[in-house]
Amino acid sequence: MKILDKYILKSYLTPFLATFLIVLFVLVMQALWLAFDDIAGKGIDLVFILQFLYYTALIVTPQALPIAVLLSSIMALGNLAENYEFAAIKSAGVSLQRLVRPLLILTILLSFVNFLFLNKVYTYAMGKQKGLYLNIKKKKPALALVAGSFNTEIPGYHIKFDKKYGKDENLLDNILIYDLSENKGNNKIITAKTGKIISEKGSKYMSLVLNDGNFFEDHVKGNSDKMPSSTATFDEYEILINISSFSGNVEIDSIKSYQTLSLDQLNDTLPSIKLNYDEYIEGRALNLYRNSDAKKLYAYPDSLINKKLKPGILDNFDSQAQLRILSAAAQKSDQAVNIIKNKKTFLKFKRTVLNKYETEYYNRIAFSLSCLILFFIGAPLGSIIRKGGFGLPMILAICIYVVYFFTNTFGRNLAEESSVTALLGSWISAIIMIPFAFLLTRRATKDRGIFNIGVFLQPITKLLKKLNTKSNTNAISNDE
Repeated sequence: MKILDKYILKSYLTPFLATFLIVLFVLVMQALWLAFDDIAGKGIDLVFILQFLYYTALIVTPQALPIAVLLSSIMALGNLAENYEFAAIKSAGVSLQRLVRPLLILTILLSFVNFLFLNKVYTYAMGKQKGLYLNIKKKKPALALVAGSFNTEIPGYHIKFDKKYGKDENLLDNILIYDLSENKGNNKIITAKTGKIISEKGSKYMSLVLNDGNFFEDHVKGNSDKMPSSTATFDEYEILINISSFSGNVEIDSIKSYQTLSLDQLNDTLPSIKLNYDEYIEGRALNLYRNSDAKKLYAYPDSLINKKLKPGILDNFDSQAQLRILSAAAQKSDQAVNIIKNKKTFLKFKRTVLNKYETEYYNRIAFSLSCLILFFIGAPLGSIIRKGGFGLPMILAICIYVVYFFTNTFGRNLAEESSVTALLGSWISAIIMIPFAFLLTRRATKDRGIFNIGVFLQPITKLLKKLNTKSNTNAISNDE
Protein backbone atom coordinates (compact mmCIF):
# COMPACT_ATOMS: atom_id res chain seq x y z
CA MET A 1 0.00 0.00 0.00
CA LYS A 2 2.91 2.37 0.63
CA ILE A 3 3.92 2.02 -3.02
CA LEU A 4 0.35 2.84 -4.08
CA ASP A 5 0.26 5.86 -1.78
CA LYS A 6 3.52 7.17 -3.23
CA TYR A 7 2.23 6.68 -6.74
CA ILE A 8 -1.03 8.48 -5.98
CA LEU A 9 0.80 11.38 -4.33
CA LYS A 10 3.20 11.64 -7.24
CA SER A 11 0.30 11.65 -9.71
CA TYR A 12 -1.30 14.43 -7.65
CA LEU A 13 1.69 16.63 -6.77
CA THR A 14 3.00 16.97 -10.32
CA PRO A 15 -0.12 18.72 -11.69
CA PHE A 16 -0.61 20.50 -8.35
CA LEU A 17 2.74 22.30 -8.50
CA ALA A 18 2.29 23.14 -12.17
CA THR A 19 -1.24 24.51 -11.76
CA PHE A 20 -0.36 26.37 -8.56
CA LEU A 21 2.48 28.25 -10.23
CA ILE A 22 0.37 29.01 -13.32
CA VAL A 23 -2.58 30.26 -11.27
CA LEU A 24 -0.30 32.27 -8.99
CA PHE A 25 1.30 33.95 -12.00
CA VAL A 26 -2.10 34.78 -13.52
CA LEU A 27 -3.41 36.27 -10.26
CA VAL A 28 -0.26 38.36 -9.74
CA MET A 29 -0.44 39.69 -13.30
CA GLN A 30 -4.12 40.51 -12.80
CA ALA A 31 -3.31 42.49 -9.64
CA LEU A 32 -0.50 44.29 -11.46
CA TRP A 33 -2.85 45.18 -14.31
CA LEU A 34 -5.47 46.56 -11.92
CA ALA A 35 -2.82 48.69 -10.20
CA PHE A 36 -1.26 49.81 -13.47
CA ASP A 37 -3.12 53.13 -13.57
CA ASP A 38 -1.90 54.00 -10.06
CA ILE A 39 1.79 53.27 -10.65
CA ALA A 40 2.35 53.90 -14.37
CA GLY A 41 3.98 57.21 -15.21
CA LYS A 42 4.42 58.21 -11.56
CA GLY A 43 8.21 57.97 -11.48
CA ILE A 44 8.15 54.65 -9.61
CA ASP A 45 11.40 52.70 -9.69
CA LEU A 46 11.94 48.99 -10.37
CA VAL A 47 12.50 48.19 -6.68
CA PHE A 48 8.98 49.28 -5.84
CA ILE A 49 7.49 47.14 -8.64
CA LEU A 50 9.44 44.07 -7.52
CA GLN A 51 8.35 44.61 -3.91
CA PHE A 52 4.79 45.08 -5.09
CA LEU A 53 4.89 41.79 -7.04
CA TYR A 54 6.40 39.94 -4.07
CA TYR A 55 3.76 41.10 -1.60
CA THR A 56 1.02 40.53 -4.17
CA ALA A 57 2.19 36.93 -4.61
CA LEU A 58 1.87 36.41 -0.86
CA ILE A 59 -1.59 38.00 -0.82
CA VAL A 60 -3.04 35.88 -3.65
CA THR A 61 -1.49 32.59 -2.48
CA PRO A 62 -4.59 31.71 -0.38
CA GLN A 63 -6.66 32.10 -3.58
CA ALA A 64 -4.25 30.08 -5.73
CA LEU A 65 -4.12 27.09 -3.37
CA PRO A 66 -7.83 26.12 -3.64
CA ILE A 67 -7.75 26.42 -7.46
CA ALA A 68 -4.64 24.23 -7.62
CA VAL A 69 -6.21 21.64 -5.30
CA LEU A 70 -9.41 21.53 -7.36
CA LEU A 71 -7.70 21.26 -10.75
CA SER A 72 -5.00 18.79 -9.68
CA SER A 73 -7.54 16.50 -7.98
CA ILE A 74 -9.67 16.41 -11.15
CA MET A 75 -6.58 15.77 -13.30
CA ALA A 76 -5.05 13.11 -11.02
CA LEU A 77 -8.21 11.03 -10.60
CA GLY A 78 -9.18 11.65 -14.21
CA ASN A 79 -5.84 10.33 -15.46
CA LEU A 80 -6.15 7.21 -13.31
CA ALA A 81 -9.65 6.53 -14.61
CA GLU A 82 -8.78 7.35 -18.24
CA ASN A 83 -5.80 4.95 -18.26
CA TYR A 84 -7.86 2.20 -16.56
CA GLU A 85 -5.52 2.32 -13.56
CA PHE A 86 -8.45 3.18 -11.35
CA ALA A 87 -10.34 0.08 -12.55
CA ALA A 88 -7.27 -2.10 -11.94
CA ILE A 89 -6.86 -0.72 -8.43
CA LYS A 90 -10.54 -1.33 -7.66
CA SER A 91 -10.29 -4.90 -9.01
CA ALA A 92 -7.50 -5.48 -6.48
CA GLY A 93 -9.99 -4.70 -3.69
CA VAL A 94 -8.91 -1.12 -3.03
CA SER A 95 -11.88 1.19 -2.51
CA LEU A 96 -12.09 4.82 -3.59
CA GLN A 97 -11.94 5.95 0.04
CA ARG A 98 -8.66 4.07 0.57
CA LEU A 99 -7.30 5.35 -2.72
CA VAL A 100 -7.77 9.03 -1.92
CA ARG A 101 -6.75 8.75 1.75
CA PRO A 102 -3.18 10.09 1.21
CA LEU A 103 -4.62 12.89 -0.92
CA LEU A 104 -7.13 13.72 1.81
CA ILE A 105 -4.38 13.94 4.43
CA LEU A 106 -2.36 16.18 2.12
CA THR A 107 -5.39 18.41 1.50
CA ILE A 108 -6.00 18.78 5.25
CA LEU A 109 -2.38 19.92 5.60
CA LEU A 110 -2.86 22.36 2.72
CA SER A 111 -5.99 23.73 4.42
CA PHE A 112 -3.97 24.32 7.57
CA VAL A 113 -1.25 26.03 5.51
CA ASN A 114 -3.95 28.15 3.87
CA PHE A 115 -5.24 29.16 7.29
CA LEU A 116 -1.74 30.18 8.40
CA PHE A 117 -1.30 32.22 5.24
CA LEU A 118 -4.62 34.00 5.79
CA ASN A 119 -3.93 34.68 9.46
CA LYS A 120 -0.23 35.55 9.35
CA VAL A 121 1.36 35.98 5.93
CA TYR A 122 -1.64 37.61 4.24
CA THR A 123 -1.95 40.27 6.96
CA TYR A 124 1.78 40.96 6.89
CA ALA A 125 1.88 41.27 3.09
CA MET A 126 -1.26 43.41 3.00
CA GLY A 127 0.23 45.84 5.53
CA LYS A 128 3.49 46.03 3.61
CA GLN A 129 1.72 46.62 0.32
CA LYS A 130 -0.45 49.37 1.81
CA GLY A 131 2.75 50.92 3.18
CA LEU A 132 4.28 50.88 -0.30
CA TYR A 133 1.20 52.59 -1.73
CA LEU A 134 1.19 55.29 0.94
CA ASN A 135 4.92 55.93 0.65
CA ILE A 136 4.44 56.49 -3.07
CA LYS A 137 1.29 58.57 -2.67
CA LYS A 138 2.96 60.86 -0.12
CA LYS A 139 4.83 62.41 -3.07
CA LYS A 140 1.47 63.39 -4.60
CA PRO A 141 -1.32 63.58 -1.99
CA ALA A 142 -3.93 63.56 -4.77
CA LEU A 143 -2.93 59.98 -5.56
CA ALA A 144 -3.95 58.92 -2.04
CA LEU A 145 -7.60 59.72 -2.75
CA VAL A 146 -9.76 57.03 -4.33
CA ALA A 147 -13.14 57.78 -5.91
CA GLY A 148 -16.32 56.16 -4.60
CA SER A 149 -15.33 55.53 -0.97
CA PHE A 150 -14.27 57.41 2.14
CA ASN A 151 -10.58 58.32 2.17
CA THR A 152 -9.03 58.50 5.63
CA GLU A 153 -5.34 58.83 4.67
CA ILE A 154 -5.39 62.64 4.83
CA PRO A 155 -5.02 63.43 8.57
CA GLY A 156 -8.01 65.11 10.19
CA TYR A 157 -10.43 64.59 7.30
CA HIS A 158 -12.69 61.92 5.85
CA ILE A 159 -13.14 62.69 2.16
CA LYS A 160 -15.46 61.08 -0.37
CA PHE A 161 -16.09 62.02 -4.00
CA ASP A 162 -17.61 60.43 -7.11
CA LYS A 163 -14.96 61.17 -9.74
CA LYS A 164 -11.31 62.18 -10.04
CA TYR A 165 -9.97 63.50 -13.34
CA GLY A 166 -7.62 66.02 -14.94
CA LYS A 167 -4.02 65.82 -16.11
CA ASP A 168 -2.72 65.50 -12.55
CA GLU A 169 -5.91 63.75 -11.31
CA ASN A 170 -6.51 66.63 -8.92
CA LEU A 171 -10.04 67.62 -10.01
CA LEU A 172 -12.94 66.18 -8.01
CA ASP A 173 -16.73 65.94 -8.47
CA ASN A 174 -19.54 65.63 -5.85
CA ILE A 175 -17.39 65.98 -2.74
CA LEU A 176 -18.37 65.11 0.83
CA ILE A 177 -15.96 66.01 3.65
CA TYR A 178 -16.10 65.32 7.38
CA ASP A 179 -13.81 67.79 9.14
CA LEU A 180 -12.25 66.08 12.19
CA SER A 181 -9.32 68.47 12.53
CA GLU A 182 -10.57 69.95 15.84
CA ASN A 183 -10.88 66.51 17.49
CA LYS A 184 -14.54 67.11 18.35
CA GLY A 185 -15.99 64.31 16.27
CA ASN A 186 -17.68 64.69 12.93
CA ASN A 187 -19.44 67.96 13.80
CA LYS A 188 -18.43 69.72 10.58
CA ILE A 189 -19.76 68.48 7.24
CA ILE A 190 -18.86 70.12 3.92
CA THR A 191 -20.35 69.26 0.54
CA ALA A 192 -19.41 70.68 -2.86
CA LYS A 193 -20.18 70.00 -6.49
CA THR A 194 -16.57 70.37 -7.67
CA GLY A 195 -13.14 70.79 -6.14
CA LYS A 196 -9.45 71.02 -6.91
CA ILE A 197 -6.39 69.76 -5.03
CA ILE A 198 -3.39 72.08 -5.07
CA SER A 199 -0.08 70.87 -3.66
CA GLU A 200 3.59 71.53 -4.33
CA LYS A 201 6.28 68.91 -4.16
CA GLY A 202 7.91 68.87 -0.72
CA SER A 203 5.32 71.22 0.80
CA LYS A 204 3.83 70.49 4.23
CA TYR A 205 0.43 71.81 3.19
CA MET A 206 -2.21 70.90 0.66
CA SER A 207 -5.00 73.22 -0.48
CA LEU A 208 -8.45 71.88 -1.29
CA VAL A 209 -10.49 74.47 -3.20
CA LEU A 210 -14.24 73.71 -3.18
CA ASN A 211 -16.87 75.27 -5.44
CA ASP A 212 -20.65 75.61 -5.13
CA GLY A 213 -21.25 73.83 -1.83
CA ASN A 214 -22.78 73.78 1.63
CA PHE A 215 -21.36 73.88 5.14
CA PHE A 216 -23.04 72.26 8.14
CA GLU A 217 -21.83 72.31 11.77
CA ASP A 218 -23.14 70.89 15.03
CA HIS A 219 -22.20 73.25 17.88
CA VAL A 220 -20.81 72.27 21.25
CA LYS A 221 -23.20 71.18 23.98
CA GLY A 222 -22.82 74.41 25.94
CA ASN A 223 -24.40 76.42 23.11
CA SER A 224 -26.86 73.76 21.92
CA ASP A 225 -29.89 75.42 23.54
CA LYS A 226 -29.27 78.72 21.73
CA MET A 227 -28.04 77.38 18.39
CA PRO A 228 -27.88 73.55 18.06
CA SER A 229 -26.45 73.78 14.54
CA SER A 230 -25.74 76.15 11.69
CA THR A 231 -25.67 75.89 7.89
CA ALA A 232 -24.24 78.04 5.11
CA THR A 233 -23.72 77.99 1.36
CA PHE A 234 -20.63 79.13 -0.53
CA ASP A 235 -19.44 79.72 -4.08
CA GLU A 236 -15.80 79.00 -3.24
CA TYR A 237 -14.25 77.65 -0.06
CA GLU A 238 -10.59 76.76 0.51
CA ILE A 239 -9.31 74.28 3.09
CA LEU A 240 -5.63 74.32 4.03
CA ILE A 241 -4.58 70.84 5.21
CA ASN A 242 -1.36 70.11 7.07
CA ILE A 243 0.08 66.92 5.54
CA SER A 244 3.41 66.94 7.37
CA SER A 245 2.47 63.79 9.29
CA PHE A 246 1.44 62.21 6.01
CA SER A 247 4.80 62.84 4.39
CA GLY A 248 6.95 60.45 6.43
CA ASN A 249 7.71 56.85 5.59
CA VAL A 250 4.86 54.56 6.56
CA GLU A 251 5.63 51.46 8.58
CA ILE A 252 3.48 48.34 8.72
CA ASP A 253 2.77 48.75 12.43
CA SER A 254 1.15 52.13 11.78
CA ILE A 255 -1.35 50.70 9.27
CA LYS A 256 -4.44 49.35 10.99
CA SER A 257 -7.29 47.93 8.94
CA TYR A 258 -9.38 44.78 8.95
CA GLN A 259 -7.07 43.28 6.28
CA THR A 260 -3.88 43.70 8.33
CA LEU A 261 -5.16 42.21 11.60
CA SER A 262 -4.92 38.58 12.65
CA LEU A 263 -7.91 36.65 13.99
CA ASP A 264 -6.94 37.38 17.60
CA GLN A 265 -6.53 41.08 16.84
CA LEU A 266 -9.86 41.17 14.99
CA ASN A 267 -11.53 39.49 17.95
CA ASP A 268 -10.06 42.12 20.29
CA THR A 269 -10.91 45.04 17.98
CA LEU A 270 -14.53 44.17 17.18
CA PRO A 271 -16.00 45.01 20.64
CA SER A 272 -14.51 48.52 20.62
CA ILE A 273 -15.77 49.20 17.07
CA LYS A 274 -19.23 47.93 18.02
CA LEU A 275 -19.25 50.12 21.14
CA ASN A 276 -18.16 53.15 19.12
CA TYR A 277 -20.94 52.52 16.60
CA ASP A 278 -23.59 52.16 19.32
CA GLU A 279 -22.40 55.37 20.99
CA TYR A 280 -22.59 57.17 17.65
CA ILE A 281 -26.18 56.00 17.10
CA GLU A 282 -27.14 57.09 20.60
CA GLY A 283 -25.48 60.48 20.13
CA ARG A 284 -27.23 61.12 16.80
CA ALA A 285 -30.60 60.17 18.31
CA LEU A 286 -30.00 62.49 21.25
CA ASN A 287 -29.00 65.32 18.91
CA LEU A 288 -32.14 64.88 16.81
CA TYR A 289 -34.25 64.81 19.98
CA ARG A 290 -32.62 68.05 21.18
CA ASN A 291 -33.04 69.85 17.84
CA SER A 292 -36.72 68.94 17.61
CA ASP A 293 -37.45 70.39 21.07
CA ALA A 294 -39.29 67.17 21.85
CA LYS A 295 -38.53 67.61 25.57
CA LYS A 296 -40.99 70.53 25.62
CA LEU A 297 -43.84 68.26 24.58
CA TYR A 298 -45.77 66.58 27.37
CA ALA A 299 -49.36 65.51 28.00
CA TYR A 300 -51.65 67.70 30.09
CA PRO A 301 -54.12 65.98 32.44
CA ASP A 302 -57.73 66.37 31.34
CA SER A 303 -58.48 68.44 34.43
CA LEU A 304 -55.97 71.11 33.34
CA ILE A 305 -57.06 71.37 29.71
CA ASN A 306 -58.83 74.62 28.94
CA LYS A 307 -62.32 73.67 27.74
CA LYS A 308 -62.61 76.90 25.76
CA LEU A 309 -59.79 75.91 23.40
CA LYS A 310 -60.74 74.64 19.98
CA PRO A 311 -59.72 71.06 19.00
CA GLY A 312 -57.63 72.35 16.09
CA ILE A 313 -54.49 73.88 17.59
CA LEU A 314 -54.02 76.48 14.84
CA ASP A 315 -57.66 77.58 15.16
CA ASN A 316 -56.80 79.17 18.52
CA PHE A 317 -54.46 81.73 16.88
CA ASP A 318 -54.95 84.61 14.48
CA SER A 319 -53.67 84.45 10.90
CA GLN A 320 -50.35 86.18 11.68
CA ALA A 321 -49.61 83.83 14.58
CA GLN A 322 -50.56 80.82 12.45
CA LEU A 323 -48.13 81.96 9.76
CA ARG A 324 -45.33 82.29 12.31
CA ILE A 325 -46.09 78.87 13.79
CA LEU A 326 -46.17 77.15 10.40
CA SER A 327 -42.98 78.91 9.33
CA ALA A 328 -41.18 77.83 12.52
CA ALA A 329 -42.45 74.25 12.10
CA ALA A 330 -41.30 74.13 8.48
CA GLN A 331 -37.90 75.48 9.49
CA LYS A 332 -37.56 72.87 12.23
CA SER A 333 -38.58 70.11 9.81
CA ASP A 334 -36.12 71.24 7.14
CA GLN A 335 -33.36 71.43 9.72
CA ALA A 336 -34.11 67.90 10.94
CA VAL A 337 -34.18 66.58 7.37
CA ASN A 338 -30.85 68.25 6.58
CA ILE A 339 -29.26 66.77 9.69
CA ILE A 340 -30.49 63.31 8.76
CA LYS A 341 -29.24 63.66 5.18
CA ASN A 342 -25.85 64.94 6.27
CA LYS A 343 -25.41 62.15 8.81
CA LYS A 344 -26.84 59.35 6.67
CA THR A 345 -23.70 58.79 4.58
CA PHE A 346 -21.37 58.78 7.56
CA LEU A 347 -23.70 56.46 9.49
CA LYS A 348 -23.66 54.04 6.56
CA PHE A 349 -19.86 54.32 6.43
CA LYS A 350 -19.47 53.45 10.12
CA ARG A 351 -21.87 50.50 9.77
CA THR A 352 -19.93 49.28 6.71
CA VAL A 353 -16.64 49.47 8.63
CA LEU A 354 -18.12 47.35 11.43
CA ASN A 355 -19.51 44.87 8.89
CA LYS A 356 -16.13 44.58 7.15
CA TYR A 357 -14.37 43.69 10.40
CA GLU A 358 -17.01 41.09 11.28
CA THR A 359 -17.06 39.62 7.78
CA GLU A 360 -13.27 39.41 7.62
CA TYR A 361 -13.21 37.53 10.92
CA TYR A 362 -15.64 34.82 9.77
CA ASN A 363 -14.34 34.71 6.20
CA ARG A 364 -10.80 33.87 7.35
CA ILE A 365 -12.12 30.66 8.90
CA ALA A 366 -14.54 29.83 6.08
CA PHE A 367 -12.08 30.43 3.24
CA SER A 368 -9.34 28.37 4.91
CA LEU A 369 -11.60 25.31 4.41
CA SER A 370 -11.95 25.99 0.69
CA CYS A 371 -9.12 23.55 -0.14
CA LEU A 372 -10.95 20.74 1.63
CA ILE A 373 -14.35 21.57 0.11
CA LEU A 374 -13.02 21.84 -3.43
CA PHE A 375 -11.05 18.60 -3.03
CA PHE A 376 -14.26 16.71 -2.26
CA ILE A 377 -15.66 18.18 -5.48
CA GLY A 378 -12.60 17.66 -7.69
CA ALA A 379 -11.60 14.14 -6.65
CA PRO A 380 -14.99 12.44 -7.27
CA LEU A 381 -15.56 14.57 -10.36
CA GLY A 382 -12.27 13.36 -11.86
CA SER A 383 -13.17 9.72 -11.24
CA ILE A 384 -16.60 10.27 -12.84
CA ILE A 385 -15.58 12.11 -16.03
CA ARG A 386 -12.53 9.81 -16.50
CA LYS A 387 -10.62 12.47 -18.35
CA GLY A 388 -7.14 13.80 -17.51
CA GLY A 389 -4.92 16.53 -18.92
CA PHE A 390 -5.57 20.28 -19.07
CA GLY A 391 -8.59 20.18 -21.38
CA LEU A 392 -11.93 19.27 -19.81
CA PRO A 393 -10.56 19.32 -16.20
CA MET A 394 -9.39 22.91 -16.69
CA ILE A 395 -12.82 24.00 -17.95
CA LEU A 396 -14.64 22.25 -15.10
CA ALA A 397 -12.22 23.60 -12.49
CA ILE A 398 -12.62 27.17 -13.74
CA CYS A 399 -16.42 26.90 -13.78
CA ILE A 400 -16.57 25.42 -10.28
CA TYR A 401 -14.16 27.94 -8.78
CA VAL A 402 -15.92 30.86 -10.47
CA VAL A 403 -19.15 29.73 -8.80
CA TYR A 404 -17.38 29.32 -5.44
CA PHE A 405 -15.54 32.64 -5.63
CA PHE A 406 -18.59 34.51 -6.94
CA THR A 407 -20.82 33.24 -4.14
CA ASN A 408 -18.11 34.06 -1.59
CA THR A 409 -17.73 37.62 -2.93
CA PHE A 410 -21.50 38.02 -3.25
CA GLY A 411 -22.01 36.89 0.34
CA ARG A 412 -19.34 39.28 1.62
CA ASN A 413 -20.90 42.19 -0.26
CA LEU A 414 -24.33 41.37 1.18
CA ALA A 415 -22.84 41.22 4.68
CA GLU A 416 -21.00 44.53 4.24
CA GLU A 417 -24.25 46.16 3.13
CA SER A 418 -26.10 44.69 6.17
CA SER A 419 -28.39 42.65 3.90
CA VAL A 420 -27.37 39.45 5.72
CA THR A 421 -25.36 38.72 8.85
CA ALA A 422 -21.57 38.55 8.64
CA LEU A 423 -21.65 34.87 9.61
CA LEU A 424 -24.07 33.91 6.82
CA GLY A 425 -22.33 36.10 4.24
CA SER A 426 -18.96 34.47 4.95
CA TRP A 427 -20.25 30.89 4.87
CA ILE A 428 -22.77 31.17 2.03
CA SER A 429 -20.34 29.75 -0.56
CA ALA A 430 -19.55 26.78 1.68
CA ILE A 431 -23.27 26.19 2.31
CA ILE A 432 -23.85 26.02 -1.45
CA MET A 433 -20.82 23.87 -2.36
CA ILE A 434 -20.83 21.30 0.48
CA PRO A 435 -24.07 19.54 -0.65
CA PHE A 436 -22.67 19.43 -4.19
CA ALA A 437 -19.44 17.87 -2.86
CA PHE A 438 -21.44 15.34 -0.83
CA LEU A 439 -23.51 14.37 -3.91
CA LEU A 440 -20.45 13.90 -6.13
CA THR A 441 -18.59 11.90 -3.48
CA ARG A 442 -21.56 9.60 -2.98
CA ARG A 443 -22.07 8.98 -6.69
CA ALA A 444 -18.34 8.38 -7.26
CA THR A 445 -18.25 5.88 -4.37
CA LYS A 446 -21.14 3.94 -5.97
CA ASP A 447 -19.45 4.19 -9.39
CA ARG A 448 -22.28 6.18 -10.95
CA GLY A 449 -22.31 9.13 -13.30
CA ILE A 450 -23.17 12.67 -12.34
CA PHE A 451 -26.71 12.30 -13.64
CA ASN A 452 -28.58 9.09 -14.36
CA ILE A 453 -30.34 9.99 -17.59
CA GLY A 454 -32.30 6.74 -17.49
CA VAL A 455 -34.15 7.93 -14.42
CA PHE A 456 -35.56 10.84 -16.44
CA LEU A 457 -36.09 8.91 -19.69
CA GLN A 458 -37.73 5.82 -18.21
CA PRO A 459 -41.14 7.44 -17.36
CA ILE A 460 -41.25 9.07 -20.81
CA THR A 461 -40.44 5.75 -22.50
CA LYS A 462 -43.18 3.95 -20.57
CA LEU A 463 -45.70 6.65 -21.48
CA LEU A 464 -44.81 6.43 -25.18
CA LYS A 465 -45.09 2.63 -25.15
CA LYS A 466 -48.45 2.83 -23.41
CA LEU A 467 -49.76 5.35 -25.95
CA ASN A 468 -48.44 3.23 -28.83
CA THR A 469 -50.09 0.07 -27.48
CA LYS A 470 -53.39 1.89 -27.02
CA SER A 471 -53.33 3.26 -30.57
CA ASN A 472 -52.61 -0.21 -32.02
CA THR A 473 -55.51 -1.70 -30.05
CA ASN A 474 -57.88 0.95 -31.34
CA ALA A 475 -56.74 0.33 -34.92
CA ILE A 476 -57.36 -3.44 -34.65
CA SER A 477 -60.83 -2.89 -33.18
CA ASN A 478 -61.73 -0.53 -36.04
CA ASP A 479 -60.62 -3.09 -38.64
CA GLU A 480 -62.90 -5.72 -37.13
